[in-house]
Amino acid sequence: MTRIGLIGYGYWGPNLARNFSAHPNVQLTWICDMRKHVLSKLPLLYPMTKTTTRASDVFSDPDTDAVVVATPISTHVPLARAALRARKHVLVEKPLAPTGKDAKMLVTLARKKRKILMVDHTYIYTPAVQKIKEIIASGELGKVFFIDSVRTNLGLVQADSNVIFDLATHDFAILDFLFGKNPTVVSATGFSVGGTREEAVAYVSARYGKELFLHTHVSWLYPIKIRTMIFVGTKKMLVFDDVEPSEKIKIYDKGISVSLDPKNRYQMRVGYRTGSVVSPHLPLTEALSGMAKEFIRAIEKNRKPTTDGTSGTNVVSAIEAATKSLRTGGKHIRL
Repeated sequence: MTRIGLIGYGYWGPNLARNFSAHPNVQLTWICDMRKHVLSKLPLLYPMTKTTTRASDVFSDPDTDAVVVATPISTHVPLARAALRARKHVLVEKPLAPTGKDAKMLVTLARKKRKILMVDHTYIYTPAVQKIKEIIASGELGKVFFIDSVRTNLGLVQADSNVIFDLATHDFAILDFLFGKNPTVVSATGFSVGGTREEAVAYVSARYGKELFLHTHVSWLYPIKIRTMIFVGTKKMLVFDDVEPSEKIKIYDKGISVSLDPKNRYQMRVGYRTGSVVSPHLPLTEALSGMAKEFIRAIEKNRKPTTDGTSGTNVVSAIEAATKSLRTGGKHIRL
């Protein structure tokens, strides 16, 4: 039995509490939140769970094995650091930290304390992304060289992070999982609204060496919610639409062929191919449930989780570079 304390019961906290409490090998020992009126309602939902407004109560409890941090980004590092120092396993809501330096510090501390450090990159545990990894590995798409992504909605403009940290995080995490590569060059443009410092709209481009290119449009100022990724391969193309209720993945037998034969220099050198469209079956499982199971398995078996601190650091470094580019006029930032 793994005993878990949850810090933060705001937007994401209730989802985490529900999934961990439903796990057969988990006991939710604590829920911590600064708002007493929120805590007062929890005994009806979790009668066996203690509540507190002080995170230190969770850290000092010898009967709590792990801590889940679901608080604003600016508090991730001090809370995760305190939990690791108290020798607790730690799961942090994405992104892991506001800077790559902070993220590396947490990874080093977790290694020193011999504790699991994991990041809740929820998309990695969706059946759709798991299936996309399988499709890419099979070679069905050929060599994937371009990904175009759009993540927009009329969202909450946040005080301690911009839209890149909120939404582009998903794209960098997904590519880290699918290809095991880090971007080598990142650039971004965008703007903020209402006199705030944190940008609400951004267009981010990232190169992964010379063979893979990502472009993502992220926005909190959009009339409709869009969550779409398009993967372009040398053989086929794949569209992942997370808003689509049933056919979230569609594989298009479409592509181009380019002739480099100098004999054809006066002729059309690009050929187009159009074939069928296939939508593979996906299981109906909740991503957060899979994420919770991965965290518990990592603790029980003392092994590296899929979205460990190192992958979390890679993502933070990428979004940090994108923000730096955005605030320096779109300058190319090398990682």
